[in-house]
Parts: sequence; structure tokens; C-alpha cells
Amino acid sequence: MRLIKDKPNIDFLGRTRRNIAVSISIIAVIVSIASLATRGLDFGIDFTGGILLEASYPNAANLDNIRQSLSAAGFEEVRVQRFGPETDVQVRLPPQPGSEPNEIREKLRGILAADDPGVELLAVAFVSSQVGGELTEQGGLAMIFAIMMIFIYVMFRFQWKFAMGAVAALTHDVIVTVGFFSVFGVSFDLSVVAAVLAVIGYSLNDTVVAFDRIRENFAKLRGETPESAMNISINEMLARTIITGVTTLVVLVALLLLGGETVRPFSIALIVGIVVGTYSSIYTASAAALMLHVSPQDLMPPEADPDLIDDLP
Repeated sequence: MRLIKDKPNIDFLGRTRRNIAVSISIIAVIVSIASLATRGLDFGIDFTGGILLEASYPNAANLDNIRQSLSAAGFEEVRVQRFGPETDVQVRLPPQPGSEPNEIREKLRGILAADDPGVELLAVAFVSSQVGGELTEQGGLAMIFAIMMIFIYVMFRFQWKFAMGAVAALTHDVIVTVGFFSVFGVSFDLSVVAAVLAVIGYSLNDTVVAFDRIRENFAKLRGETPESAMNISINEMLARTIITGVTTLVVLVALLLLGGETVRPFSIALIVGIVVGTYSSIYTASAAALMLHVSPQDLMPPEADPDLIDDLP
């Protein structure tokens, strides 16, 4: 590979490293799909429907006592967890058919007040199972539609081999990010769908910037192989990729640590997605284009047919 003065010269796309990276991606995708097929996702109330209650106690809340009180009152499949500080709790209940929201709210208030009279209800949300099913369908369609539109955009912007590489990277990012939630049992709610769509945009931006530089270098670096030109392009974009990724991750880690339980799944989805998206922009997208034997000729405009030129008046 041609050395570039004052530039890092890392062989990202050498055959050995490329094969290792592709193998890692395939394993991660297989594990994610297997976990989604067997364990599924821990859907939040946005998708399953039910009751979400947030309460604040004057002192540290005893989660076991809260669970026992709710179970004794006839509420089954209760999930109780801390919500920010030790005094705040979040209670998730399945849908309660045949019960009025006001009736359930007062009943829950009485159960919690019996445990500690100083408890304060911060919020009570009711989501029907029908609404949850509609959100599940719409969220899945939104991700599929986004990937399809991106394929069309990149195909017109560059060439179909690059479009296939971009779509392979985005599909990889979505599957691995969603699979992470399945493998580790993190709650999957509507905010995670928003985060996954944001990851698609972030990863696409990285991929398009890299493809732009590759297209420029295909024209400038005469005599270089496609692999070498792509390596040079990725090295030229490496500083920008690292700075963008690190500064974004600093904000997201702060949000994860200080934002509380409400934004925790959202923060996790973005952190995982940005790490995976940066990796796929360097390896998956470019490696897929190389596997399709992309070349500088693919980006050149087609030559005019001489017979048609002779027929012009």
C-alpha cells in the first residue's frame, strides 16, 4: 500500500483482518437472531400494554414489601424496580381487563400507602394491549422503511455495490443492537425504537462520508487497487471518525449514569449502536463492497455510444 505522509497507515481491509471482521459480524448477527428467536425481547409497557406507576417514598423503598403487598391484593406478574434514587420506585403491571383506570389508581394508591403513608404517586400510565400491538407493528415497519429508502438513496448517490454495502452495514447494526437487548434482558420500549432509528442515521452518515472519500480516491489514486484505495480513504477519515464517536459517547455515558431509569434503555441503545455503527462503517460496508468486486470503473459515467453520436444531426 502507498504510504501517505503524516497519515496513519492501518491495513483495515487486508484479507486477514477483513475475514476476521466479517467472521465477528456473522457470529454477532447469528447470536442476536438466535436470542431473539428463543428468548425474545423484554418489551416495555409501550408494546405489551398495561399499567406503569411511579411513586416516591420519604425513605428508601423496600421493593420486596411492595411486591408482596401487590401480590396479596391480587395483582399478578408485578415488576417493581428502582426509578432513579432509592426513594423512587417504578411498578409495571399487565393489563387489568374490566377495571376502570380511576378505580385501579385509587386501589394502587391505597396498597402503597398501607406500606408507607408518606408515599406520593408521581405518575400512573395506562396503555391498552391493542395500542401496544399497533406500536410494535409501526416500529418494525419504520425500521424496514428507513433501510429501504437508504438503499435507494445510496444507489442513486453512488452505485448499487456501495448501496449493498451500506444496507449490509445498517442491517447488521439494527440486528446486533436489538439482539443486545435480547441477550442481556434490557427493557425494550418505544424510546429504544427511536434510538435504533437514530443509530441508522448515525451509521449512514459515517458510511456516506467514507464512501465519498473512497470515490474521490478512486479518481485520484491511479494504479491503486480498490482495497488499497479504500484503506487509504478509511485512514484519512480515521481521526474524524474517532473524534465524532468519542465525543458522542461521552454525552451518552453521562446520560446513562445521570439520566435515571427513564432514559436508561434509550442511552444503552445509542451507546451500543454507535459502537457497532462505527465498526460497521469501517469494516462491514467497505468489506461488502469489496466482496462485490467494486472498482473505479463502477463510478465512472458510461461512455457515449459512437453510433448514436454519428446519427446526431
